[in-house]
Amino acid sequence: MAMNTTLQSLLDSCVDGNQLTEEQALICSSLQPDQLPSLFAAATQVRERAFKRNVSLCSIVNAKSGLCPENCSFCAQSAHHATSVAQYPLLDEQTLLDGARAAAANGSGCYGIVTSGSGIRSGEELDRICRVIRQIRAEGLIAPGASLGTLDQFSVQSLKEAGLVTYHHNLETSRSFFPHICSTHDYEDDVATVRMAKQAGLRVCSGGLFGLGETMAQRIELALTLRELDVDSVPINFLDPVEGTPLSGSNNLSPLECLHSIALFRLILPQAHITICGGREKNLRDLQSWVFMAGASGIMTGNYLTKEGRQPRDDRQMIADLGLQLTEGLVR
Repeated sequence: MAMNTTLQSLLDSCVDGNQLTEEQALICSSLQPDQLPSLFAAATQVRERAFKRNVSLCSIVNAKSGLCPENCSFCAQSAHHATSVAQYPLLDEQTLLDGARAAAANGSGCYGIVTSGSGIRSGEELDRICRVIRQIRAEGLIAPGASLGTLDQFSVQSLKEAGLVTYHHNLETSRSFFPHICSTHDYEDDVATVRMAKQAGLRVCSGGLFGLGETMAQRIELALTLRELDVDSVPINFLDPVEGTPLSGSNNLSPLECLHSIALFRLILPQAHITICGGREKNLRDLQSWVFMAGASGIMTGNYLTKEGRQPRDDRQMIADLGLQLTEGLVR
């Protein structure tokens, strides 16, 4: 009973506007399945405090695929792994624009142009992406986003001047676990890119991928890093293993563990927009709609980078069935 009283007091504090400390988050990370409804109830109230009953959809396009020089152990697009992923250069402007228009028609508020590789620098590729961003802004149908790897000052300024709204750059996992999944660049390179995009005045989207072998404590470590960086939006992905990658045999997440992790992120990051992205179909199965009860304020719809996702109409129906309001544009 003492533990239940302590837990309820802690959750009430979050509902009243406080955010979890690391010590409190670790307490909540060890909750048993019969205690999770209380955690989810608090996460729902915290989400509604920040966003009312508004949720949003986002979409991405795999704008440049394969042959990435980084060796991230989960990634189908890494040149270090023998996968069957498609390989192609940066898509043409018309294809990228058509993708933006289709995303807007499907109810998405943000359209992310995603490229494989370490980063985009000055030259024809950056110029093409900037032209597409200008046209998307001119049409006013959807907020343009981009995920182009690490940035230099010229690139971030060019994107900002073109009208980019959101820059996406995942940290993927905690600082302490990162060496287990990537050795071709340093964690601080990713942190520096997040900081640079934030300093440029862009809306910054940065999150991670769960199921790599990290502990719940390391997920909390990631959440606290994202809080320190003051990111605006946090995408949460769940590993959907790809044959040919070092993690191809991994499958260690249950639906309740996924939801438990989402709820912790909501209580650690009460003001951040939390979007549930890749791997939700495989890992959450019949509990996909519970992501909102666990504190999420959005989902990625349509296809992912190298795998198919849910049809937008199914996601829109799910949101309507829950009595939530699909926003036109970004959830703030």
